[in-house]
Parts: sequence; structure tokens; C-alpha cells
Amino acid sequence: MPRILITTDYLRPGDEVDRRLRSHGHTTVHSPLVGRRDPEQLVAALDGIDAALVANEPLTADVLSRATRLRAVVRTGVGYDSIDVAAAGRLGITVSNLPGINANAVAEYTLGLLLAAARGLVRSATGVAAGNWPREDGHELRGSTLGLLGYGAAARAVVPLARAFGMRVLCTTGVPENERTDPFVRFVELPELLAESDYVSLHTALTERTRSLLDACAFRLMKPTAVLINTARGALVDEQALADAVRTGQIAGAALDVVSEEPLSTSSPLRGVEGIVVYSHLAGQTAEARAATGLEGAAEVIAALAGHPRFAVNAHLLPSTSAGAKTN
Repeated sequence: MPRILITTDYLRPGDEVDRRLRSHGHTTVHSPLVGRRDPEQLVAALDGIDAALVANEPLTADVLSRATRLRAVVRTGVGYDSIDVAAAGRLGITVSNLPGINANAVAEYTLGLLLAAARGLVRSATGVAAGNWPREDGHELRGSTLGLLGYGAAARAVVPLARAFGMRVLCTTGVPENERTDPFVRFVELPELLAESDYVSLHTALTERTRSLLDACAFRLMKPTAVLINTARGALVDEQALADAVRTGQIAGAALDVVSEEPLSTSSPLRGVEGIVVYSHLAGQTAEARAATGLEGAAEVIAALAGHPRFAVNAHLLPSTSAGAKTN
């Protein structure tokens, strides 16, 4: 009977996901990830496990090599940069994500960050809580330019919302030109997007090519009134360069739902910089998105263990044996 490790903290014993997995003859083991987990703890949690439904667990090559029964890993989300997918492929372990599963949640949250930044809502609420009554002017989104870095499901879902507010939308993406089908988006190269955008919103995957993509050079191209929005991955941004850029007025500010080290460390250069607001990685966290994610994750685990993963991101790296068959 296959054993399934579940580390995503909002999935609980006895819930619908748990019942779905058990109804297919699987045994579930819940070990929710809260904060950071020592690699040895993770190795211990994976002992005797056939498949894992995981949050942002650091599944390194060493950890994976010691999980001798593991055949499939499913991320309850879109990003999978915490998993060494190449090492998993060499070991015959399928790695799947759930593309587009929380796109609507992320898109709505992105607009929320845009509105909060444009109208100074956090500054106002903080001022009132401190006993003041701040009355600074904000800005309207209508007539401004939004630059999207990336054109995945979340970025595409942002477009109609931004247009409903009367925004002009630019996009920089590596997707093929035949997939750039939205007539309301102007596709440009990154320097032009940075120079023209009033708001720059990140929606791209973290890779070695995109790590620290927004660095000091990028911030020098942006308007002094521009605001950076990040709901993707913290490491896309050089955080020291961002702090310097906001502190010196090179750009106006940033609204960050993700940072390179979560929770935000006490030594982070982002702390104490007026104009930078850090949130606690909430973009995809809605009741609706969580429900869909859990059920789709369970379905992917079941499919992967049957040798037919639907969303394997490392299928091209697996041995020539059928997907999901462990060879080590």
C-alpha cells in the first residue's frame, strides 16, 4: 500500500484530500511544514514514503537520494525551484507542479497590491494606528502603465483586471510569439518595459537566468515614480539593490509578497526602508485556491503513482522506463 507524505500545512488528516487519497488505497502521513525544516528531519519524514505532496520543502539532491522508495513529488502550487528536478529525474522520481491552479487568486492579489501602493493604504492605516490622521494624495491606476514580467497563467489573468481599471499593459516574456495572442498587451523587451512602466509586476519562474533579474542596473532604468510588485519569487530581486533604489529615490517603492528568505529575516536589507512593504506570501492563499490545489494535487499523486503524471516538469529527464518507475 503506497504511503503518501503530505507537508502542505493547510491539508489535514480526514479532509477531502486525505479521503481522496485513502479511497485509492493509499496511506497518508501528515507532517506539515512550519518554518524551516532541517534536512535530516526531511530525510526522516521521507523514510518509507512512495510519493510526497509538498509545500516549499528543500528537496535537494542529497535528500532525494536518501528517499529510497520515493517515486513522485507533487508541489501544491506552481513554483518548484525548491526541488532539484534534475537530480529527481536521474533517480526516476517524477516532479509535478499544478500550473495555473491559483492564477485567479494571484491576479486579484496583484491588483490589491497595486491599489494599496497607489493609494498609500498601508501608510494611512499605520498612521491612524499610531494616533495620527495622514491625508497624503494617492494616485489613480487609470491611465498608468503596468509592466508584466512573464506571461504565464497568473500574468494573463492580471490583464483583464488591469484593463478594467484603465491601465495600459506591457509584457516581457520568453513564450513563443504564436502564444502572445492578447491584442490588449504590447510585448516589448525588458529595458523598454522598465523605462515605460509605472508599476512593474513579476510573474516569472525562478531560474538561474532570472535570479536577481531586478538588480541595480534594472532599477536605474525605471521611473523615479515607479513601484515594483512581486508575487512570484523573492530571489528574482536583488534585495540590497532594491533597498538602495527606494532609499535614494531611484524608484518610489515596492510591494513584496515574497522575499528571498521567508519568514523575513531580522537582518534583511528590506527592513526599515520607507516605501517598501513586505507581506507574508499570501497571493495564492484563498479558500478557493487551496481547495482546488489540494484536490488537483491528490489527483496528480494518484496519476503519478499509476505511471501517468499529467504535469511532470522533469519528464524529459527521466530514465527511458515509464514515468514514475524508480530505478535506483
